[in-house]
Amino acid sequence: MDQRTSADALIQKNDQATALLGVVCGLVAALFWALGFAGTRHGLKVGFTPVDLLVHRYVWSGIAFLPLVMRAGISDLCGIGWRRGLALMVLGGPVMSLISYTGFLFVPLGHGSVIQPSCATLGGLLLAAVFLKEHISASRLAGAFVIVGGLGVIGAESIGHIGTDGVLGDLTFVLTGLMFAGFGALLRHWRVSAVSAALVINVLSLLLLPIYLMTGGLARVAAIGVSENAIQALAQGVLAGPAALYLYAVSVQRLGVARAAVFPACVPALTLLTGWLLLGEMPTMLQAAGLVTVLCGFYLAQRQR
Repeated sequence: MDQRTSADALIQKNDQATALLGVVCGLVAALFWALGFAGTRHGLKVGFTPVDLLVHRYVWSGIAFLPLVMRAGISDLCGIGWRRGLALMVLGGPVMSLISYTGFLFVPLGHGSVIQPSCATLGGLLLAAVFLKEHISASRLAGAFVIVGGLGVIGAESIGHIGTDGVLGDLTFVLTGLMFAGFGALLRHWRVSAVSAALVINVLSLLLLPIYLMTGGLARVAAIGVSENAIQALAQGVLAGPAALYLYAVSVQRLGVARAAVFPACVPALTLLTGWLLLGEMPTMLQAAGLVTVLCGFYLAQRQR
């Protein structure tokens, strides 16, 4: 009896350690994404195009990771396969990022930083329930409805103050949020390791580099200056790119899609905070009201019951 009790206690301790690691990875990923959002907004202001930012996010890490993928096997992309690798690249890689960067041309930082993570959470909960058959508690369902209400408040500002371009920008972030939800669900369904996902997505992104070079992109970013390019290389190419992607993949593996999907909860608040401190962009009253509503929904969505 004592041995069984000790074994149960050891299992419980291991489960808690696994869950804690997943939580820490998810929170740090949220911080890195927030810094990436702020870096994107800053980069567009100083003259970078969405494609320029895309190159900073994926090319440098892709070059660094290429020898690792070659060693593991380029023919089957580290065991993931080309079909699955391309699907992950579209949903969680450069295609999704390019659409997201474009959205910031139409709306303020607060919109993208709230709408995209919120829709990633909503989509993650839906896919976890329908596609992966994970149990979704009543509290999480209630949280999803509250999140939708918060998004409605933010959307009202777009219609009333920004116009049709603002609505288009908001819908862009709805799309990218749902794309990222699909990325997380496929990671879980295909049981793709965090390391393999980060390596393959960044290396496959190198396929887009020749097109960028032929269109004169290198000369354009060089004209902006070394310091600004260094900022984007760090914000996009390290923190918001492979580091956040790897940490999120770890959280999915440790906690499951439904629980990991709520970690974007921290992204809106962290982005508005960093945008205020680093860029001087104060959130409007409607943005703040929508953010508070969304965070209440995230709180409900994080509860176990």
